[in-house]
Amino acid sequence: MEAVLENAKPLSGVHTVDQKRRNRHETRIVGVFDAAEAVHKSEWEPYVAAIIQVERTVYATVGAMGLWRSSSETSFYLSNRPVDAATAFEAVRKHWGIENKLHYTRDVTLGEDASRIRKNPGVFARIRSFAYNILRFNQSGTIAKDRFAAALGGFDALSAMNYCGER
Repeated sequence: MEAVLENAKPLSGVHTVDQKRRNRHETRIVGVFDAAEAVHKSEWEPYVAAIIQVERTVYATVGAMGLWRSSSETSFYLSNRPVDAATAFEAVRKHWGIENKLHYTRDVTLGEDASRIRKNPGVFARIRSFAYNILRFNQSGTIAKDRFAAALGGFDALSAMNYCGER
């Protein structure tokens, strides 16, 4: 893809700048290219209509001295339908929103990466997603705090049942 896009002109493009978000300055250049030449006579031809190229340059502050560290990367995405650069930009940003919101919470708060389940892990992943959706829907604080409160609520309910049973 890189070789094909090297000499190709984008169908559309967007240039965005996020200044001072989380102590960093991000610049993104999004270009959308026709995929016809890249996938011609391959098994991907019926499935790929556009190639999206995102070039990111990030300047982040480091340490107490406030020095800037820079990094650059280029990412490629494939689309199964023609798309303009603004729509592609939003889709990429929303994808990372899902990654940061859902997957990070499942990994860290619900301990998915630390799980030692080896038989039917997909079932337990769905249970974690189900629990995550319930916690997110009823969220009053952070997911971790709400999870802790739900766990205590279960113990309170059990102790209340025992207390009522003793009378």
